[in-house]
Amino acid sequence: MGWIAGGLCADVPPGTVVPICVDGVDLAVWCSQKGTFSAWGDRCPHRGMRLSHGFVRGETLSCIYHGWQYDEAGSCAYIPAHPALTPPKTICAKSYLCSAKDGVIWVSLTETTKEPPDIGNRKPVRSLPFDCSPGDLGRLLKTNLHPVIVVGGSSDLALAVQPVSDRTCMVHALAAEGHDPKAVSRQLEDMRRAFEEQAA
Repeated sequence: MGWIAGGLCADVPPGTVVPICVDGVDLAVWCSQKGTFSAWGDRCPHRGMRLSHGFVRGETLSCIYHGWQYDEAGSCAYIPAHPALTPPKTICAKSYLCSAKDGVIWVSLTETTKEPPDIGNRKPVRSLPFDCSPGDLGRLLKTNLHPVIVVGGSSDLALAVQPVSDRTCMVHALAAEGHDPKAVSRQLEDMRRAFEEQAA
C-alpha cells in the first residue's frame, strides 16, 4: 500500500503519544522530545497493554503498566523491576516506517524505498473523520484513491486519506498558503456531510 497519512504533526507535539488506526492496524504514534516521530504496533511486548496509553520520556516510550521503556528503534532499553538487567535484544515493539514531511505524519505498513508523497506548496489545516469508506470517497470525488487527492478550488485543497476500516476513514486537509482556515474547515465539513449522505 505504501505511505499513508497518519495524522498532522501539529496534533502530536514532542513528548506525546496518540493512538491511530491505519487500515485496521492499531498503532501508537509518538514524538520524542527531539521531535522524531515513530509508529509502532499499539501493544507492549510484555503484557499487551496499549503503548498509546504510555509516556514519552526523552527519546523513549514507556508502557503505563510496568514501565518498560523502549528506545526509538523499538528495542526494550530498561525494565524498572530489574534495573541492573540489560534487556535481551529480542524484546522489542513492532515498528513501522514513519516519516514527517510538510507537516504530515506518514506511515507505511510495508517496506518501501519510496519517499512520502509530495503535497505541493500546501499547509496542513485539520483532520476530520469521514463515515464512508476510502473507496466511496474516491468514487464520490471521481478519482482513484492515492495517498493525496487534489480537490483544487480557491484554497487549492488537497486531501490525504487515511483508511481506518472498510467503512470509515480520516481525511487530513491541506490548503494553499494564506488560506482562511475557517473557510477551509467549513468546506471540509460541508464535503463530509454531502459525502456521508450520498454514501448512506
